[in-house]
Amino acid sequence: MTYTRNTMTAALAVFAMTTFSMAGASATALTPLPKETHINHSLMAGVVADKIRKACPGISARMFVVLHKMNGLKSYAVRKGYEEVKVRAFLKDPVEKARVKAMAAEYLTSHGAVVGNAESYCTLGREEIAKKSLIGQMLRAR
Repeated sequence: MTYTRNTMTAALAVFAMTTFSMAGASATALTPLPKETHINHSLMAGVVADKIRKACPGISARMFVVLHKMNGLKSYAVRKGYEEVKVRAFLKDPVEKARVKAMAAEYLTSHGAVVGNAESYCTLGREEIAKKSLIGQMLRAR
């Protein structure tokens, strides 16, 4: 299956927005969203996967896996009790978006990806796929 560059970007946006669309009543002592490790790690992993598949012509997105991960994260948020309105505000906040993108950029750099060097992204992508990491699960080597 071939996807355009914008398909995964759009899927990740849907991932982020619908992940929490069913979030229920708030719990009394929830971790603030910017500090909620699982949610932030998952969002960062999605951004990293998207950057890898955009930079490496030999790697593409596994869209069904992305959708499955989206549903799993949505279930996680519901179980935790995050309110939809707070999550939407978190996801739309430009400061938070920039923070997650910065986390992804740091991850990419610290794992050998070099802007402008497609092979460095391909190498990282293949490593993530081989490790079956969250990032690697969203990618497929062609």
